[in-house]
Amino acid sequence: MAAERRWTKNRRLPLITAGVLVSLMVASGSVTTESADASPRPDPTPTTGTNPVPWWPSGSDEPSPTAPDPAGASEQPAPEPSVSGSQDPVPSATPTGPPTGTPTTSASPSEEPGKGTPKFPAFGAYLDYGPRGVTRMAQLSQWLGGADLRVGHTYLPGDRWSNIEGDQSFLESWAEWRKERDDRLFVLNVPMLERNEEGVPDAEVRKLLEQGARGDFDQHYRALAEHLVDLDVPDTVVVLGWEMNGTTYTHRCGPDPESWKTYWKRIVTVMRSVPGQKFRFDFTPSRGRDAVPWTECYPGDDVVDIVGMDSYDQPENKSFDEQVSEPYGLQAQVDFAAEHKKPISYPEWGLFRNGDNAEYMRRMLAWMDEHKPLYNTLTDYCPHGVWQCDKNPKASAVYRAALSGRDKPDTPVNPTEPTNPTQPPQCSPVDLGDWIEHWLGGKLCLRFDWFQRRS
Repeated sequence: MAAERRWTKNRRLPLITAGVLVSLMVASGSVTTESADASPRPDPTPTTGTNPVPWWPSGSDEPSPTAPDPAGASEQPAPEPSVSGSQDPVPSATPTGPPTGTPTTSASPSEEPGKGTPKFPAFGAYLDYGPRGVTRMAQLSQWLGGADLRVGHTYLPGDRWSNIEGDQSFLESWAEWRKERDDRLFVLNVPMLERNEEGVPDAEVRKLLEQGARGDFDQHYRALAEHLVDLDVPDTVVVLGWEMNGTTYTHRCGPDPESWKTYWKRIVTVMRSVPGQKFRFDFTPSRGRDAVPWTECYPGDDVVDIVGMDSYDQPENKSFDEQVSEPYGLQAQVDFAAEHKKPISYPEWGLFRNGDNAEYMRRMLAWMDEHKPLYNTLTDYCPHGVWQCDKNPKASAVYRAALSGRDKPDTPVNPTEPTNPTQPPQCSPVDLGDWIEHWLGGKLCLRFDWFQRRS
């Protein structure tokens, strides 16, 4: 874009001349455009604005709701959210360098590819919880050579019940993005309790889970379901009570697994009772045992549609092979899902304790290509990300090389068909050059009789 705005004198003159010519011909009704085959180019620089309600989890460099402090990364509770806006730092969309080398990720197509069917599992990234996240989806796609990002992912804030009910303006932007295409997925992380990152002690968590199991909080989830249906996104993938096997969140399972499972079932039952809903519920622990084995929290096949896993590159010095084979690790997730006849997902994944680890990036991408999750979304802010974070250039190059152009729509031109549009009758096209025609939105066509006197 910047290069296009640096006009030379040689470019200004034909543009001015063309502008005068167009003005005269439009005034006389003698000019039309044959086609608008040049679309505006997206600005590669992420936009800035003001968050309606900003959240800043400790240990991260990017604004986000209370949710994405990953895999126990935050050792202190997040600060109380402010209702006043804050200026969002502008992440760089410029790649850290050209991709080098060829990643070892597999590129096996889906088992039943068909015309118009994507060859690979749907993917996306968490880029921001609000409208900026929607904007950055297109920008990340551009950085990836037009790759088709079919998964939008955001979080409901877990500070208070009114926010968990989903009555937030930023959901409208995500709903509009989802409705633009039938093959997109909208993934929404939903807390099970308010004050979700405030370090609530186990004894109080236990009482809250018992309340939830009794139905004391049903109204909040009915309101959320109705709001999503009203936004015309009834097929939202709901990641409910994520990372329940850890200690980070108030909605953790450990203090009372039985009440937790009963509470999960109540929430699902309430949300499914809303007319028009088509929700899918994603059970997503963090990888490994954590505080309790995540299998002890599984609420049942009748209320779980997807078996997910949040899998970051941690702890320090743990190889990818160990992440696969550890108890309750990646292989255990795949086996458990197969046993229960459920698809898998990876709502959160990315770099972490081992820094700019290109090997982790290669192996995780290869794992997902092999095991074909329903979707995956990279957490793309520091320290986990590769596009908005410039601290991981090696892993960034691997990610970009592996996914550039993935599932990019094919638009082949039939060589037997004319490459130029057919001109209208009594009309002669005016060749002003590709550069001017791009900005005019098509080729000008001059009527033969434009100079004739009208009676």
